[in-house]
Amino acid sequence: MPDVYTACPTVESPHYRIRPLSMDDCADLLNVYSDPAAVPFFNSDNCHGDDFYYTTEERMQQAIEFWFMEYSRRGFVRWSILDKGSGEIIGTIELFRREADDFFTDCGLLRLDLRSNYENETAIAEILSVIVPPAFVWFDCSMIATKAIPAAVGRRRALAAMGFVPSPEKVIGHDGTEYGDYFVYIK
Repeated sequence: MPDVYTACPTVESPHYRIRPLSMDDCADLLNVYSDPAAVPFFNSDNCHGDDFYYTTEERMQQAIEFWFMEYSRRGFVRWSILDKGSGEIIGTIELFRREADDFFTDCGLLRLDLRSNYENETAIAEILSVIVPPAFVWFDCSMIATKAIPAAVGRRRALAAMGFVPSPEKVIGHDGTEYGDYFVYIK
């Protein structure tokens, strides 16, 4: 399989296309990241205080430019999620291999940001079903971890149905902050 940082793959499910991020996605992504009902479900752990609540096109463009920079330096991959029925971008997925001095090492850390009307078990299960299996190869990791806060009932159900289990372990941040509510899927 090619290096995900030199040839970013596209995957598809019946209803969604998960493809490399584009600056052309800005307007649709602004609808995601300015959605106050969606923001609480975003994983901003260890992101230097960014809560991913963006209310202007300029701020959304800056975020996309940052995501491109991180991709070019092999920090993480950020994909856009296209609803094939509506033609709209309805969220993003970020994935990277995490090496750390805690339980979450040799780990593909997955962040899933969705517009609030897609924050449900059916959509999440379908999206994750096509990104999680190849992520083990793309990021050469032994587990995938993702955050799901207690209020994310549909997300937690989708994760459980896929075989993810809640982890009692904490992600230890750059500054020593401990972050919980992670679910793991071990290969």
